[in-house]
Amino acid sequence: MNLERNVSLLDGSAHLSHPEKAAEHDFSKPSGPDTSPLDAYSTAVTSAVERISPSVVHIEVHQKDRQTRSGEPRERQGGGSGFVFTPDGLILTNSHVVHDASRTVVAFTDGRRMAASLIGDDPASDLAVIRIDEPHFEEGSLAAATLGDSQKLRVGQIVIAIGAPYGFQSTVTAGVVSALGRSLRSYSGRLIDDVIQTDASLNPGNSGGPLVDSTGRVVGVNTATILPAQGICFAIGVNTAKFVASRLLRDGRIRRSFVGISGQTVPVHRRVVRFYDFPKETGALVLSVEENSPAKRAGLLEGDIIVALEGQPVAGVDDLHRLLTEVRVGVSCSLTVLRWTEKLELKIVPEEAR
Repeated sequence: MNLERNVSLLDGSAHLSHPEKAAEHDFSKPSGPDTSPLDAYSTAVTSAVERISPSVVHIEVHQKDRQTRSGEPRERQGGGSGFVFTPDGLILTNSHVVHDASRTVVAFTDGRRMAASLIGDDPASDLAVIRIDEPHFEEGSLAAATLGDSQKLRVGQIVIAIGAPYGFQSTVTAGVVSALGRSLRSYSGRLIDDVIQTDASLNPGNSGGPLVDSTGRVVGVNTATILPAQGICFAIGVNTAKFVASRLLRDGRIRRSFVGISGQTVPVHRRVVRFYDFPKETGALVLSVEENSPAKRAGLLEGDIIVALEGQPVAGVDDLHRLLTEVRVGVSCSLTVLRWTEKLELKIVPEEAR
């Protein structure tokens, strides 16, 4: 029996039976199809980071603390991340990063540092908009991030987070969308619905930074982790951020109507969609109903799917939030609900959110 011949066949490479030929092989060059998935992944991540990095800022926050024994105020320092979303210097971040700040400074990756002021913040969604105060920055010198569509995200999709955890600016982590439609309680005590769960690592200081897809488009605003869990991190969907930012720019705050449910976006069975001729194939699933709330008085039940408010389609929680504006406060509204396979019309009178 030729032992060398057997080894050659088991390894699947006949040249191993000839040491002089093996020496000629250049092992420094990658070969085979196993390297291509890694190259494609690396290319996607690096290109996305190159697109978004110029828009990302490290936010340094100074807050007045309680007075010391000598009676003089003491200043506390904190920080987070954010990203420029308009060329004239508007920045999105988390509310808990800049809330009650007495002084705010933003630092860019190229070393520029500029003072910023608060336009408005919304603790209920943990989002805030700040504006660069520097009057002399060159027009066009700020790169605005491109905002995507969080409604189009899919579980398993690659996402990249960038920010300044523990002050380490321009830190990049990558992962996938772990789940969609999560609910997260903000520091104000209210639930933030339709949150993105990801395993892209986040740490203190990442708050307010962008979560982007493989094309570099912002799909979420990084906001929280669960300690001591690993790989369970959350970002607010960019569709929610667009709505909140527009209201903060207009009014400086958000006055909302309140119905008293928590929910998430879910698909509606296609047969039901076709039978009732719904314009959307998704709706807002009612996960819970608060006691003594407008939803409770209207007869909403857990498991109901809201598909329209005042005749306007509700494709999910984002749509419901957008429709529950200040004009709905105290006004009787028709609510179209799918209960199992039955379509119901309920009357609800939203209250002003506190």
